[in-house]
Amino acid sequence: QVQLVESGGGLVQAGGSLRLSCAAAGRTFSNYAMGWFRQAPGKEQEFVATISSSGGSTYYADSVKGRFTISRDNAKNTVYLQMNSLKPEDTAVYYCAAGVRFHTVEHEYDYWGLGTRVTVSS
Repeated sequence: QVQLVESGGGLVQAGGSLRLSCAAAGRTFSNYAMGWFRQAPGKEQEFVATISSSGGSTYYADSVKGRFTISRDNAKNTVYLQMNSLKPEDTAVYYCAAGVRFHTVEHEYDYWGLGTRVTVSS
């Protein structure tokens, strides 16, 4: 089992920045690829970003490319999502997830956090 706890969400004005964190406990964190997903009100969950187990590879949704950066610190068992130039359409609950494969698809991830809410005001 891997337990994941997100933090860092909140209310921010458009154009602002937030950094989300996801702390992991349980099995060896460095064995897992990590992903961030989000779900906006009334919409389906969507992929945001993913990072390989070593941190050497990353991949982003087109909607966040150039604005968001995913990173990880395996010594701290934590993955981050730095979000810059935030837009109202980034408003969502953000979830981190752990999986054995570096992937963009939700069902490839085995463990999920409970989410942290991000609200971007216009």
